[in-house]
Amino acid sequence: MQKIINLLDWIGEKIGLLVSWIAVVLAIVISLDVIIRYVFQFTYVWMIEIEIYLFGMLFLLASGYTFKYEKHVRVDVFYAKLSKKRKAWIDLLGGVFLLIPWCYVVIVSSWYYGVFSFIIGESSPQPGGLPALYILKFCITLGFVFLLSQGISHMLKSIQIIFNKEY
Repeated sequence: MQKIINLLDWIGEKIGLLVSWIAVVLAIVISLDVIIRYVFQFTYVWMIEIEIYLFGMLFLLASGYTFKYEKHVRVDVFYAKLSKKRKAWIDLLGGVFLLIPWCYVVIVSSWYYGVFSFIIGESSPQPGGLPALYILKFCITLGFVFLLSQGISHMLKSIQIIFNKEY
C-alpha cells in the first residue's frame, strides 16, 4: 500500500511542479497585456482569452496538488478538534462517498464535453479569439483525474492511520 501512496504522491508532486509554470506564463501574459493596453491603448482578444485559459488550467490542473497539501477550502469547526484516527475516518468516508463519485461524474461528463468540442472543432465565438477550445475542456477531465488520484492516496493514508494501533 505504501508503494502506491508513494507513487501517487510522486506523480502529484511532479504535476504540481509542472503546473506551477502556468502561473509564471500567466503573470507574463497579464503583464504584457497591461503594458499593451495602457501604453498603446488597445488589446487583443486572443490575449485576454489566453489569460482566461491559463487561469482555468492552473485552477483545474493544480487541484490534486492542492489536495495533497490540504490547502483546499475546508470548514474545520469540528474536524480540527478530532483525534487523528477520527479525522482519518472522516477523510476515508468522505473520499469514498463524496470525492470518488463526484470525480467519476465530472470525469465522464467532461470527457464527452471535450470530445464533442474536438469533433466540431470548437473555437472561440469572439472574432480574433483562440481556436481549440477543446483543450481547455479536456483540462476539466485531466484536473479531476489528478484530484481523484491524490484523493485515493489520501484515502490509503487514512486506512493506514485507522489500522495503526498507535493512534
